[in-house]
Amino acid sequence: MPKTALILFAHGARDPDWAEPMRRVCAFVREQAPDRRVELAFLEFMTPELRECAELLLGEGFERIVVLPMFIARGGHLKRDVPLLLDELRRCHPQVQFELGAAVGEADSVVQAMARHALALVEG
Repeated sequence: MPKTALILFAHGARDPDWAEPMRRVCAFVREQAPDRRVELAFLEFMTPELRECAELLLGEGFERIVVLPMFIARGGHLKRDVPLLLDELRRCHPQVQFELGAAVGEADSVVQAMARHALALVEG
């Protein structure tokens, strides 16, 4: 079984506070799976960027890297930009398996959690 790491991949923003929920998700995943390597990377404006994060993990011997987009839905970035970034990583590191997960916001459990939160706001 290849040594596997997970990258939680978020958009990024100019406001550093924007990333706080993403950091909390990363910390929770690490807490729930302390034997797994989990990192947080960003598309733009924040560091580390995806390439930098992946190269750090490659330097530590990871052979499989799963990238989970922390996006609500699959828009332009996930249709165009991210596949290009992963293609470049695959070209530079052909011995490593890079996998792209679906946008986290498209998972039924996430959609249901958002709906429950919305309902809680109006139901008091």
